[in-house]
Amino acid sequence: MTAPDPLPLLFLDVDGPLIPFGARPGGHRTYPMGPVPPGAAAHPLLARVDPSLGPRLGALPCTLVWATTWEDEANTVVAPRLDLPVLDVVTWPDAPGQEARDARAGLHWKTRPLVEWAAGRAFAWVDDEIGEPDRRWVAGHHGGPALLHRVDPVLGLTEADLRLIKTWLRSA
Repeated sequence: MTAPDPLPLLFLDVDGPLIPFGARPGGHRTYPMGPVPPGAAAHPLLARVDPSLGPRLGALPCTLVWATTWEDEANTVVAPRLDLPVLDVVTWPDAPGQEARDARAGLHWKTRPLVEWAAGRAFAWVDDEIGEPDRRWVAGHHGGPALLHRVDPVLGLTEADLRLIKTWLRSA
């Protein structure tokens, strides 16, 4: 008997999707901080993280993975705000030459490492900096299904975004 296919991955960025930023009339909605996790005082924008996103992300049929420059700090500062468990974290390679070549090709610096991390496994990537060159590159270099979903950084992750991602995950 073969093992069932693993759940798709959901690569999750923090700045933009979870911490909305940018110009918005009336400013940004903030949420009470409640108990402050260690290190949170150094991150005043954490009040923009909607704690209700945590249970909704946790209920998605996938394996959540931090894909953010916050790296391990996402587990110590952001995850408690969302009541999420400790998640795997993509560690970014120190490859400035490759990043420069990718930038000249219009690729986001995360694109290649995320495809390598997924290793053919189905994945969704939620970020505010995804573009068409990233989608084309993933389509040509990733052997499994992939959803590259750009979130509006002014709004952050919305209910409409979550519905789209959930539908895709169920079909993957």
